[in-house]
Amino acid sequence: MQTPIDIDSIKINFDAQGLWVLNIAIAIIMFGVALGISINDFKRLLKSPKIVFVGVFSQFFVLPAFTFITILVIEPHPSFALGMMLIAACPGGNVSNFFSKMAGGNAALSVSLTAFATLICILMTPFNLQFWGSLYAPTNEILKAVELNWVDLLKLVSLILGIPLCLGMFIKHYHAGVANKIEKTLKPLSMMVFIALIGIAFSQNINVFLDHIHHVALLVIFHNIFAFILGFYTAKSCGLNKRDTKTIAMETGIQNGGLGLLLIFGFFDGLGGMALLAAFWGIWDVFSGILLATYWGRKTTNSQEIK
Repeated sequence: MQTPIDIDSIKINFDAQGLWVLNIAIAIIMFGVALGISINDFKRLLKSPKIVFVGVFSQFFVLPAFTFITILVIEPHPSFALGMMLIAACPGGNVSNFFSKMAGGNAALSVSLTAFATLICILMTPFNLQFWGSLYAPTNEILKAVELNWVDLLKLVSLILGIPLCLGMFIKHYHAGVANKIEKTLKPLSMMVFIALIGIAFSQNINVFLDHIHHVALLVIFHNIFAFILGFYTAKSCGLNKRDTKTIAMETGIQNGGLGLLLIFGFFDGLGGMALLAAFWGIWDVFSGILLATYWGRKTTNSQEIK
């Protein structure tokens, strides 16, 4: 069994240039998503405050809280624990919109919640990481050691998520035709670039994954499945319909692993345990999202055929 020093000394090959590329890729993806969001999406959400409350409650309160309780029970390595907290503090991943549509969920709701979650995550992601991380002694030691600057974290999240979101929505509102043309090209292109970036990063770190992935595989798979279940039953217990329940489950289970990695390399110097967990999460939740969306999509199709 490897010592904690061995785990945290794991170095994922990801230099300053790669970090900038990831920064830009996430910002462009967010800009592409924002081009499809209008002010009416937010107005629609405000007309259904219950859905907004459930979506936000599930992502930013239920998931972080239950992640913290899970950590208290299983007591993983400190850097793994902080990685789990960071993933739980991130907003939903942008691919959740695609998966919600594929699953027969409410795609419009998914896009709207992604926009709303992105806005509030500018405050909630730094807050949740600092709040829950400081409550657990082993992770609190890491936070103290790196001297996490809450303001700098807030600035970075605002820069790569908040500004692209506002800019995209501005263009959509005042130049809808231009926004539609750009979105048709930019959205699939940016996703392809992002997937290619993950592929390149994985190929450059294949030996690291093969040697150490067993440390985090079960943690990530359990945490991800746990997040889907939490989202699903939180929505169901609040009386939402099947389409909206699927959507909340996807928004809760598909977390922005790319943002998590960016924060790890930007503020934790690529801390081995955190980076390994977040990197595997970014790969795994796409795989699990496809499986769940396919299963739900087939169930929806079959039920419609029976009717």
